[in-house]
Amino acid sequence: MDLTQGTFQEKQARSKKMMLWFAIISMVMMFAGLTSAYIVSQERSDWLKDLVLPTAFFYSTLVIIASSVTFHLAKTATEQGKYSPARTYLILTLILAIAFVILQFVGFNEIMADKYFFTGKSSTVTTSFIYIITLTHLLHVAAGIIVLSVVIYNHFKQKYKQGQTLGLELGAMFWHFLDILWVFLFLFLYFLR
Repeated sequence: MDLTQGTFQEKQARSKKMMLWFAIISMVMMFAGLTSAYIVSQERSDWLKDLVLPTAFFYSTLVIIASSVTFHLAKTATEQGKYSPARTYLILTLILAIAFVILQFVGFNEIMADKYFFTGKSSTVTTSFIYIITLTHLLHVAAGIIVLSVVIYNHFKQKYKQGQTLGLELGAMFWHFLDILWVFLFLFLYFLR
């Protein structure tokens, strides 16, 4: 396929998707570095091998998976011209995204209740990594919530129609990436102690 062919809109859509892929690849590389450092640090004598992840992280994993499903349903409904259900699914996705963030902070409170902190005398390299990895992901989720808010705003302004869903597609790609990333990070932290 020749990338220089097509209408201006087709070229613009391809370039925006390519830019998103470059951003996703750079985020993958950043988290690959963090998880690699985590693995290498497990050899330290002060590494906590018995640390249990907070139960709120389990629930947040289910919530972010559900949000990815609702975003997919919103995209599918929009492509089928069913705008009212799409609106409902988008709003539900936003509610689930906010619930995910709240559950992450509940998880941090659980860790702190066990007397493990990010820094200071009560911190460990293990808990510092958990905080860094999850907070870095939360920063990306905050960006995802902004993207989701823009998608909802544009949906209410009726900018998405059958055949004109680029912004919705890009938002969904980014959100699904965040979902997959969190599931990976959760499983990584759960199984590699």
